[in-house]
Amino acid sequence: MSETAALDTSAVTVRLADYGHAPDAAAVVALLDSYARDPMGGGAPLDPAVRERLAAALDAFPGAFTLLAFDGDEAVGLANCFTGFSTFAARPLINIHDIAVKPGVRGKGIGRALMQAVEHEARVRGACKITLEVLGGNERAKALYAALGYGNYALDPATGTAQFWEKKL
Repeated sequence: MSETAALDTSAVTVRLADYGHAPDAAAVVALLDSYARDPMGGGAPLDPAVRERLAAALDAFPGAFTLLAFDGDEAVGLANCFTGFSTFAARPLINIHDIAVKPGVRGKGIGRALMQAVEHEARVRGACKITLEVLGGNERAKALYAALGYGNYALDPATGTAQFWEKKL
């Protein structure tokens, strides 16, 4: 695990989760489940089997890390991230796979604090960029990301922007 200083934004503290520490593991599962239940996360709870194995699976996955946001002792947000590799830059990149803030505390700067902590961690890890996906209708998230310098990916505007596709297995 890298040396990451805690980031304080008013009363919010963001730090790396320790998947082997039961309270951190429980916070990761609870926050991701809360996000999954939200319309922007699919609107359904996590499967019980996923809840059971999530923290251990993240801990075992090379390059995975989670940043947890706390308001005092209460975990109020998370960013699940994965280290990838940019062949064009020959350097690591960080993908934010999930970013979630508990519904009752949204709009208080927690998402911004998480995004700033991800950027700090990406710099510590020598990453060349941070990637993420966002639903087209998630205007609040898109506004935050744009305010922090994120935008659609395009090598050349004439060829268009990148699209996120999937094939479920």
